[in-house]
Amino acid sequence: MENLHYSYPDGKEALKGVDLIIQPGEKVALVGPNGAGKSTLILHLNGILDGDGEIRVCGMPVTKENLGQVRASVGVVFQDPDDQLFSPTVFEDVAFGPLYMGMAEEDVYQRVDEALIAVGMSGYEKRISHHLSGGEKKQIAIATVLSMEPEILVLDEPTAGLDPRSRRRLINLLNQLPQTMLVSTHDIPMVAELFQRTIVIDGGIIARDGSTQGILADNEFLEQHGLEAASPW
Repeated sequence: MENLHYSYPDGKEALKGVDLIIQPGEKVALVGPNGAGKSTLILHLNGILDGDGEIRVCGMPVTKENLGQVRASVGVVFQDPDDQLFSPTVFEDVAFGPLYMGMAEEDVYQRVDEALIAVGMSGYEKRISHHLSGGEKKQIAIATVLSMEPEILVLDEPTAGLDPRSRRRLINLLNQLPQTMLVSTHDIPMVAELFQRTIVIDGGIIARDGSTQGILADNEFLEQHGLEAASPW
């Protein structure tokens, strides 16, 4: 991202000249208070929002002409899995992306199998998505993205609303996945555990971008930007 600006129709300026580079293979946390611009930033990565500035994904500019390729490269997992799960069964939800890409039936089945195995949900193919628990829905939502084999995973508040067991399962999953990753979260203990690099956004600007350990050790800085340090126990 270079000099990215975005204002909503009501005039609220959500992003004020954001510059950001994430290297292939990096796993990066994006933190900040409510209204800081985290979700707005995320929604630019596959063209859902279109602000002023330059965004390149896997070497491609994010333009209308490239949206198909960009969206195949960037898998976005929304905070509420019900925004992502809309088919009668888990299989149909996970198969939707590969089918939309025009893949052969045999390849679609393979993609679904591999995605469900990756998230530890093999055997759930015939289950009804909306009858699953919150943690199970989150895992299936990630599988719907993994089935398209994206290079980059972007997750918005992945642990929000999860019980401790589901949260731990999800953290272990994120730790194992090989994709380049940007995770927007308020879960500071997860940030401390998973990410070597953290970006702090506040008021639409990058307040700090650096080592997670250094940022989380700076209690005065965290307090200034509405964040709490991870508990030492």
